[in-house]
Parts: sequence; C-alpha cells; structure tokens
Amino acid sequence: MPITVVGSIAYDTVKTPFGQRERMLGGAAVHFALAASFFEDVRVVGPVGEDFGEEQLAVMRRRGVDVSDIERIAGGRTFFWQGEYGWDLNSRETLDTQLGVFEGFTPKLSELSRSSDVLFLANIQPDLQRDVRAQFPAARFVALDSMNLWIDIARDSLVAAIEGVDCVILNDAELRQLTGRPNLVSAAREVLSWGELRGPSVIVAKQGEYGAALVTREGFFALPAYPLETVIDPTGAGDTFAGGFVGYIAAHPHEELDDGLLRRAMAHATVLASFNVEEFGTERIERLAGSEVVARIKELHAMTQFSGAPLALRG
Repeated sequence: MPITVVGSIAYDTVKTPFGQRERMLGGAAVHFALAASFFEDVRVVGPVGEDFGEEQLAVMRRRGVDVSDIERIAGGRTFFWQGEYGWDLNSRETLDTQLGVFEGFTPKLSELSRSSDVLFLANIQPDLQRDVRAQFPAARFVALDSMNLWIDIARDSLVAAIEGVDCVILNDAELRQLTGRPNLVSAAREVLSWGELRGPSVIVAKQGEYGAALVTREGFFALPAYPLETVIDPTGAGDTFAGGFVGYIAAHPHEELDDGLLRRAMAHATVLASFNVEEFGTERIERLAGSEVVARIKELHAMTQFSGAPLALRG
C-alpha cells in the first residue's frame, strides 16, 4: 500500500575519517523514501528552498518516489546540517544547523498523499506530527520517529503523538530518556503501556553498529547489524532503517502485524541500513539493486540462525 512520509529534506555537509562531502542530498524524508521505495510507492511531504536543485529531485524520481508534495518556498533556503564523525562512528559533532524553510514548516498534504494507507512521521515537531496524524484517520499503519530535543522541550506533546501511532522507532538512548527507565526492555514496555486500548503496539530500538531490537506485548526480537568491513558515513542510516521496516510492512497489506512479519521487516531494514553506510549520504542507495538486497538478506539469515539442542549443564 502507498506510503506518505512527512519530514526534512536537506543538504548535508559531512566529514568522516574516510573523506567528506559538501552539500550532499540528505534529510530524514529523503533517506526514508529511497529505502521504502524498494517495496512500495512513496509520497514525500516537506519543504525546500529556491536553492534546491532539479538534480536532487531527480534522485528521488528515479526510484519512483512521488515528489509532487515537496513544497518549494520562494526566497527560502533549504534545511542545512553540517557534522563531523571521528573514528567512533556512533557519535558525531554537529558543526552547523540552519533550519531555513524548515523553521516555519507547516505540512501541506494533497488529497493523494492523505489517501495513503501507511504514514511515517519523521523527526519533526510533535505538534506537527499530531496534526498530520489526524489527517489519516483510516491509515492501516502509522509509525513515528523523534529525537532527544523534543524529549527535552516538548515531552508532553511527544507522548500525545506517540499515543496516536502504531509503531515508535527511536534509538535506545532516546527510549531511556523518554521514559526514565534504566534499560531498553523496561523503557519499551513503558511506552507500550501507554497504548493498551489505542497507541503503539510495536517499539523498535535502533542501536547503531550493534543492530536493532523489536519489542511488542507478545515478545522480544533482536538482530545484529550486518557485519561490514567498510563503513564510510552513517548519516541517514536510522532513517534508511525506518524506510526498510515501514516499507516492508506496507508491501504486505494482507498479512497480520504478527511476529513473523515484524521480524522479516527488521531483517530488510537492517540490510538496507548496511548499504547506506557504505558510502556518503544517498550515494550507495541511489544505485542499489533489489537483487543485492535479496542476496544480503540471505547472508544475514545464515549468520543469525543456529541449530542443535542446548547442552545439559551441571549445577
């Protein structure tokens, strides 16, 4: 079923120990859309300035992404982020953030975008997430991402936004910060308790190079990150992961949202994120072939299964 994503479209300047890029295509909505487009039609909603080029739009169009709801603001400048990673690619230093047209962003959704059965609310102000969610009363699946800033300054609004979605995708530190719980599992269980009658039934905790965990009321599942010899740039990996996860679910509209479907979605998300980090920005995903994804899924499956009964232990 078609997916609508609402979020940032950006230019990123990134430096890692392996090189740097100036004003490359980025933003949560872009990384998400490119990944999700391997599974379903994707419609992007977000603002850009007059400086945003047709070449960048073409990157999304080539993957079949509908960019007709990308709003170009006359006289505006596109959201810009600059960061630097050290040898520990799990952490980064933000050197510059220029909100530009994103500062006054009010999502404008066409009737076509509002007709999507699946909605992803990328990292935007929680009140905006709630407003967009209200425009999708019949959506089959709605997922949300956020960040530590909104937990700090708009927690009540964020909690209200979370109560209105089916799935929350955060990193493990954000989950602990949001709930005040000491570990991932207890934090995820706390968020699940906010939606006994309505609200989230699926919590996904991103853990960077250590993989990701899935927590539902029925159980727990975790996958390691796909092992790579070369990691160049982790920018956008979390949004690519989200695109793979939500995209896979959208592509299976007649299946129950059960353990099997969610686990397969986690595997596809993990693999797509692994391709993202192999090069800067969107470079690798732009030319990624579906056959490469399938091959790596098979490899991940082989790596993460084992056979044989447990030994009888003494004591």
